[in-house]
Amino acid sequence: MACTKEEIERKRLAALQKIKNRTQSYQNKATPGTSTSQHSVYGPLKECSSNHSFHPYLKKENSVPVDTFVPVTKVVSGALSLVSEDRFEVNPSEFCSPLINIFNSIPSKNYDSKSKLWNFSTADYDELISKVAPLAPHIVLGPLPPYVLKILKDKSMNPNLVDLSPIEATLRNKLMPFQEEGVRFGISRRGRCMIADDMGLGKTFQALAIASFYKHNWPLLIVTTSSMRETWQSKIHELLPSVPMMNIVTLTTGKDAQLVADRQTEVVIVSYKITTMHTELLKNKKFGTIIIDESHYLKSHKAQCTIALVSIARQCSRAILLSGTPALSRPSELYTQLALIEPKLFSSYTEYGKRYCAGKQTNFGWDMSGQSNLAELQVILQKRFLIRRTKEQVLTTLEEKTRESILLDASLLEFTKEEQKGLSQMAEAFKKSKSSERHAALLSFFSESAKIKIPAICKYLRQLLKDFSGKFLVFAHHRNVIDAICSTLDEVGLHYICIVGSTPPSTRAILTQAESRAHRIGRKGGVCARYLLAHGTVDDHMWPLLQNKLSVLNNVGLSKDTFEDTTMKRQESKTNITQYLSPARNKNDYIPGTNIRKNFESVHTSGIQNDNFLDDEEGDELLANFDL
Repeated sequence: MACTKEEIERKRLAALQKIKNRTQSYQNKATPGTSTSQHSVYGPLKECSSNHSFHPYLKKENSVPVDTFVPVTKVVSGALSLVSEDRFEVNPSEFCSPLINIFNSIPSKNYDSKSKLWNFSTADYDELISKVAPLAPHIVLGPLPPYVLKILKDKSMNPNLVDLSPIEATLRNKLMPFQEEGVRFGISRRGRCMIADDMGLGKTFQALAIASFYKHNWPLLIVTTSSMRETWQSKIHELLPSVPMMNIVTLTTGKDAQLVADRQTEVVIVSYKITTMHTELLKNKKFGTIIIDESHYLKSHKAQCTIALVSIARQCSRAILLSGTPALSRPSELYTQLALIEPKLFSSYTEYGKRYCAGKQTNFGWDMSGQSNLAELQVILQKRFLIRRTKEQVLTTLEEKTRESILLDASLLEFTKEEQKGLSQMAEAFKKSKSSERHAALLSFFSESAKIKIPAICKYLRQLLKDFSGKFLVFAHHRNVIDAICSTLDEVGLHYICIVGSTPPSTRAILTQAESRAHRIGRKGGVCARYLLAHGTVDDHMWPLLQNKLSVLNNVGLSKDTFEDTTMKRQESKTNITQYLSPARNKNDYIPGTNIRKNFESVHTSGIQNDNFLDDEEGDELLANFDL
């Protein structure tokens, strides 16, 4: 076979080096007392390179002796990470013959032609590490972190062997089979876990069942959203009748402090805000079990509420977290929740971030907005921390959910030349903005796009109302859009309930949550989620961004949702909808006063008013019982 120019040059250089080494060897032998310390930077080596340059490394101990001595000019490094519960892969910095020889000697070796990486059974981990160790410092592989090895070696209780008889019979007899599975998982993890099932699969039932199993560790603290405090109280009364109502306290003001401190109080229910206001009172109660509902609210490890709950949960023997969306977009949002469950597993947020968030130092500190080693993170989550089931997995009788994106008719958008130019400028500003300015640029772009879409949205609703006779939910973000929708519904005489509130960005409802409020246990018939999009607006940027965020969650096993299978449709053109411009229903059928608008005080964040159609706290209870 003919040699390439690079191979010929490499062989020529190797031959010259051989001659030089032999000459040097003869000189050393001929001159007694000559120092040989220079050989400390040489070694019997074999070439190791990804770009055909000559980078030699130590040969294996039992290989054929080679009399070639070449200076070591480069170090080959490599990272190890889990790809499944029983296999790990090696990602070397470059091709290296001695390393490949070792890989071939491992019984469970497997080369993935797609990723071009080698992977091995975790049973062979120690053997690989021991064989590579003698090649240091020329070849260095970063081992799996100690906490990963600890989780792999952990012999947890088999969930199938858990006896559920200690759970109060009233609740135990109401559990569905998949809920029993979740309860067994939580107990097998010693009552420190996360139930991350889809919204509507009964996480409340499972949490109370686990808490009931560990009733000897009470008093019990339940942290939830403000609107769900009474719901939790009623569920305890319904499912755990052995707990007297007088022993359940909902902490709302300082006047309830004495009741909390009372020795007879078995259960205390608080909101996130109240937790930060009465942290010391709650710590002094020395709770043994804590349930944290909607735990994704704790995604920031610097937030006051997070700091307060960490100090409280540290005293608890059992910690049960509930969230249908543990992370909304990136792995960094999981850290605080995982640290609450297993406080000593990760040494620090920085260590976690460097491993799973592609953490890197910048002039402003650590940037943890990325993602890395997601397959390993998924293994850790599933083996140690959480159990997650989707409705498609456990509710086989639940009809499917479909998605449609409706491309609004451009002729119906309120575009003046100035507005069109303004949106184009905002799009450019958003794309070119620095990371610290990106959020503000997006909000401005988002707000202006909403104004442009209002006429097309309202006319689409008129089209929908003519052809659709069932009940439906409308989710919107901006107050002006909501007002326009309500006006349209008033004109056609449609009875509706409007919930308008304000929540900080960290607690807003996300798209998949909105869908799940309709697609849940007890729902009859399928659910179709339609997204109204318009070209030339912020939708051109937001839609791909949402898909990318869902892809991250899919990679760590926290979501099965994807917008890739969304059906694209177009709104009927303006010339075909004149029939919808007049009310589609008889105005005489409309009874003034029957429409309900539930308004909440506006909250201003950083000078920007964030008006949401559906407040994530206030809307949950109403929509959970809305018969669609």
